[in-house]
Amino acid sequence: MKKIIKYVILDILKNKIMIAYMVFLLAISLTMFNLEDNSAKGLLSLLNLVLILVPLVSIVFATIYVYNSSEFIELLVSQPLKRVNIWLSIFCGLAASCSLAFLIGCGLPVLLYAPTVSGLMMIGMGLLITIIFISIALLASVLTRDKAKGIGISLLLWFYFTLLFDGIILFLLFQFMDYPMETPMIIFSSLNPIDLARIMILLQMDISALMGATSAVFKEFFGTGFGIVLSVTVLMLWIAGPLWWSVRKFRKKDL
Repeated sequence: MKKIIKYVILDILKNKIMIAYMVFLLAISLTMFNLEDNSAKGLLSLLNLVLILVPLVSIVFATIYVYNSSEFIELLVSQPLKRVNIWLSIFCGLAASCSLAFLIGCGLPVLLYAPTVSGLMMIGMGLLITIIFISIALLASVLTRDKAKGIGISLLLWFYFTLLFDGIILFLLFQFMDYPMETPMIIFSSLNPIDLARIMILLQMDISALMGATSAVFKEFFGTGFGIVLSVTVLMLWIAGPLWWSVRKFRKKDL
């Protein structure tokens, strides 16, 4: 496994797209902090970048990488190696390289300009979002052999998590506004890792007015130690769930 992980990491780090992604994140992050008069405003400006661009690049890049590495994967499968180990090695390599690009591109500027609890929370949530969408990308790529269809599934999932989900939640809020919706909304928010990450970051900034309809009502719950632990646990399940499903599919897949 170590040799496969090392090969994948080195292969991705030499990829021009990943280098461009890292440089773009670094340039945008430095620009945001230098344009604002305080670090809190810079973090707010970076919020959409972390919650929209990072998952998009993670899911699309990982999906394309798996399809482009199909011959390499077939070669590994023909060797006396367990399919589970092969798939987990590819996941670890993708997760490590994309996380490193995020840490250099976004994490370093945040640590330099805003080494606060809010800044650390943004870095942590960005890393979790990166790994979650790589896990989802592996599931999308193993569901179909068609590269275009696999990329389409990834883009649709990204669109759902970043845009469509909040629209559905707002619709439910308006439809059932006469009923107590606090508990159901906590459950609904657990179905979207981006929403959970947004809640955690904005709570640390203590800007509840900007949290939107899907998360402002959870300030008392998620602001506690138990709420933070529960949120991180749910995000870890978002990594493990799609990865476990993709491993099952890959073990039975006819290459």
